[in-house]
Formats: sequence, structure tokens, C-alpha cells
Amino acid sequence: MSRLRVLVVEDSTTVRKHIVEALSQRPDFEVVGEACDGKQGIEMCMALRPDVITLDMMMPELSGLAATEYIMAYCPTPILIVSSSTNRGELFKTYEALAAGALDVLDKPLGAESDAAWEDQLASTVKLIARIKVITHPRARLSGLSTLNPLSLPASPMVASGGALRAVVMGASTGGPGAVLSILKALPADFPLPILLVVHLGRVFGSAFPEWMDGVSSLRVGFAQHGEALPPPGQGRVFLAPPDMHLMLKGSRLWLDDSPPRHSCKPAVDVLFESAARELGPAAAGCLLTGMGKDGALGLLALRQAGAMTLAQDEASCVVYGMPREAVALGAAVKVLPLDRMAPTLMALAAGQRV
Repeated sequence: MSRLRVLVVEDSTTVRKHIVEALSQRPDFEVVGEACDGKQGIEMCMALRPDVITLDMMMPELSGLAATEYIMAYCPTPILIVSSSTNRGELFKTYEALAAGALDVLDKPLGAESDAAWEDQLASTVKLIARIKVITHPRARLSGLSTLNPLSLPASPMVASGGALRAVVMGASTGGPGAVLSILKALPADFPLPILLVVHLGRVFGSAFPEWMDGVSSLRVGFAQHGEALPPPGQGRVFLAPPDMHLMLKGSRLWLDDSPPRHSCKPAVDVLFESAARELGPAAAGCLLTGMGKDGALGLLALRQAGAMTLAQDEASCVVYGMPREAVALGAAVKVLPLDRMAPTLMALAAGQRV
């Protein structure tokens, strides 16, 4: 079997050498190039055409964000961000890179874990994202969503459950930041329903995610607070599950739960969706977006069985057609939609239209 060809882009000589040695000592990988800044990384990507790139964010000459945008526009390649960024500004750039097409984030080792454990995680993550077929310049692909009019939807593309909606529950994983951003940017500031959201992000890189989303979305975005009341219709807000805590509904309140992971995920989409099925039934709408694995599939099925409207993102618009594929295979999705139809459909449902 041919080895995965990896390009390592990192300005720190020590960290770059660590990554190169960690991968080179394994038979599945071949490090085909080393770059010390974003500009050199782009040039080597164009010349070498690697299978995957590990990319630092904060570099001289050209940042990791700028390199990601250029590579995904002109030489689409799976990108793993390997970064130690923890301050607000640097984290925002990481989220921008994920929205621009980078697939995943791995933090640099902090010394608390053994080198072997971190190297195993690096190798498994590189191998995982190398299998993903990336798309060209996703920002251009997703542009213009805010101009879509929900009233232009066909009159009867799907059967809707009756009754007024109380909330939208949404879940995403790999490729999720960009997908969620595109939906939220296409929703108006007066979107009337609360949105409960689970995105698989680690503790370090997820810490500033809602603040970033709040700055680029017309809706208010923040971490869900334990015991907080679910707002009534007419008060649209986005409540994000905090890292390492499950988000669920109990009665009319948001609940944070510290129970074990589901599908190795915490927070898990299934936990949120299943609670919405129990507490809201047909008054909920579920939306399962791009992601690897199967988290959310059974939860979406529970929502559909409870009479809720259920939407799954289609294969063509997914970065990774994993979680939605599992849901579709179970018959959990009432409708499978391209990403650019999600926001108009949610707006039509919130307006009480039978779509």
C-alpha cells in the first residue's frame, strides 16, 4: 500500500522536527516537504501535491489562515491545523481557517502528555483527514446565501409536521464551523426560534468559538448556561454546547450534563437530539450537518419518530458525508438538502409554512 505523502508547514524548527520525526518513523507516512512559513508552504503544495498538510497558524511571511485560503482555492488539499494558539485573536484566525476549508485542529503538545500519546494522535488524525475529498474554495461556494428567499421554495417538496415550532436543534462535526456559519449568516436577525447547537471542538480551540460566531452572525451566539430557560418563540438566539459537556433539554430549560461521551464525543449531538425528541416532539426541528462518524443519526431518528421535522445535509455540499449518511441510511431525515437550502427551509418552517 502506498504511503501518505505529508507536507509539514511550521515556523518553529523544534516543533517542525518533532512532527517530521513522528510521522517519518511510521510506515504509513512519507514526509515529502518541510516549509517554514505560509508562502513556502503554498509553493511546496503546488509543486509536490501532497496528500495532506499539517499547518501552523501563526507564521512569518504569510499566516496559516492566508495559506489555507490560497491552497483551498487553487490546490485543494486536506489540511490539519497544528497550533498552540490560545488567545482570542489567534483562535479567531483558527476558526476562519476552518471556515475556509481546513478540516481539523490538533493542539501542540503541552508537556502534560507523553510524546508517544501525542504522536499517536497526530498520526491517526493525519490518516483520517487524508481520506476526505476536499472541495475547491468553499467560501466562494457558500457565498451569497443571505440573498436566498425562503418564499422561493417549491410549494410541496416535503411533508411538515403540524404545529408551531419551539426550537431548532443542530449538530455538526468535521467541516461544521463553515457549515454552521453559512446557515447563521443566511438567517435574519429576527429569526424567531432558539437554536441549540453542538459542534465537535476541543476545549482549547472551542473556548472562543461562540464569541467568534457572535461577531459574524446577525443572531446572538453564546455558550448555553446550566438551568437557563429556553426562550419563547420570537427571541431567536444560538446556544452552543460548551466543550466537554453534553447539552440537553429538561422541561423548558437547558441542561448541561457531565455523563460519559457518546460515540467518543462530548458534547454529543445524539444527547441533544434525543432530549429534544422527548421534551418538544413535533415542536422541534432537527438539522444534522457535515461530520465524520455517526453521532446524531440515532438522535435525528428519535426526532422524526416523535413527529419533528428532520433535515440532513446532502453529500455534495458536505465536507465529510459521514453523520448525515448514517442518518439517511436509518430513514431519519424527512428531507436531505444542500447546505444553501437549510436556512431558507428553517425560515419557512419558523414562519409556519407547510413546506
